[in-house]
Amino acid sequence: MSPVSAVITWNANPVLFHLGSLEVRWYGLMFAIGFLVGYKIVERMFRHEGAPEKWLGILLLWLGAGTIIGARLGHVFFYEWEAYSQHPLHILYIWEGGLASHGGAIGIIVCVILFSIFTTKKNPLWTFDRIVIPTALVGALIRLGNLFNSEIYGHPTDLPWGFIYLRGSEFPGQACHPTQLYEAICYLALFGLLMWMYWKRNAEERQGLIFGVFLTILFSCRFLIEFVKNDQVAFESQMTLNMGQLLSVPFIVLGVILIIRAMRRPRLHLEFPNRFADEKSPAKK
Repeated sequence: MSPVSAVITWNANPVLFHLGSLEVRWYGLMFAIGFLVGYKIVERMFRHEGAPEKWLGILLLWLGAGTIIGARLGHVFFYEWEAYSQHPLHILYIWEGGLASHGGAIGIIVCVILFSIFTTKKNPLWTFDRIVIPTALVGALIRLGNLFNSEIYGHPTDLPWGFIYLRGSEFPGQACHPTQLYEAICYLALFGLLMWMYWKRNAEERQGLIFGVFLTILFSCRFLIEFVKNDQVAFESQMTLNMGQLLSVPFIVLGVILIIRAMRRPRLHLEFPNRFADEKSPAKK
């Protein structure tokens, strides 16, 4: 396919600025902004529902660890196990790149379950229904980080919004689908929908509904966009559905099950004091 005229030539520097020998990259900045804004959103929810304030810091540590460790191990085991099995120490070289969103999702799920067991003593769905709202926003920002890295883009296209990635290694000089933007737009729309469900429709009173909608829509979008996205590793070229699509299917199925389950059960009756719960010490009880 030959390049077309009505395209965007993309040559963004992935490095925002330097602090001495330290590089501050757009991708890392987007990740950090996502966590900061996500923290403030969850803080507002916890205050709205009267959840203990100390849960916020504990949850942030669990989510940070779950996202990074899960995303790294997901890439290692799902995409490049053959290479990393020969050099296992390189699994720790996270600065060299290699994170998988499906692995991050699994890591978050595991950590939320542990957070629920050790901290909230609540059904994990209580936490999932709240954290997936900012997670959709974080996902959009991470995809913008991928755009600045000129990575994870799509097949050549003659559509007028195609991007020529001058710093990309695949299809040089050809306009390609900006799949990072496709995903970012989908995730931002999902974020808006989930915020509306929580703040305007009280959807958290149907336990698991927000989580189910998140899983169903996010991974359905991911499944469809994968059809125009470049393969992440060589072995995917031999697959009818690539690894990203195969890994999306269980999440979509789980999401549909959670939606059906939530709609079949009566609403919970929650009280919203609009302040953090008072946590008195044992001596004052």
